[in-house]
Amino acid sequence: MSRIPIPATIEAAPEASRVTLEAIRKQIGALPNVFRMMSTSPAVLEAYTGLTGPLGKGKLDKKIRERIALAIAQKNGCGYCLAAHTYTGTHVTKLTVEEIAAARRGGSSEPRADAAVKFAVSVAESRGSVSDEEVKSMKIAGFDDGELLEIVANVAANTFTNYMNEVFKTDIDFPEVERDAA
Repeated sequence: MSRIPIPATIEAAPEASRVTLEAIRKQIGALPNVFRMMSTSPAVLEAYTGLTGPLGKGKLDKKIRERIALAIAQKNGCGYCLAAHTYTGTHVTKLTVEEIAAARRGGSSEPRADAAVKFAVSVAESRGSVSDEEVKSMKIAGFDDGELLEIVANVAANTFTNYMNEVFKTDIDFPEVERDAA
């Protein structure tokens, strides 16, 4: 059970969050608990959507972003995010079951995605203290500076929701997955 109340409806959320919640509902066709929970603080909801909205328009494709989300959720042990990204990975980005499992293990069967996910996990594990060699190997793998920045920003955005959901024990409203099933 969530440690803080989750507004049951958009109307129950603070007024300053309602426009953003309505936009999320229109965009994805539902309003997951994570957004309703964050809406309790309009500043938190705005911070999150202000980061993730532009990242969705970046150079990294949605399948790489989804794999990063799965890898970081696994790394941080976030049950809510594992469930959410397993669902969206399957139904929205159309990743295979094998690719979802590979991402949760910190890799991919596709070389470019594998490099991105491994780098993202390294960023998380080292708290940003990656080596010169790791950055150089990403450039050799074909990632430009902008894409490297986006990978780090995606790690940060996913860590943000992982921590929010773990601290407040957000009620999972997606089909649950085993945390250790990677």
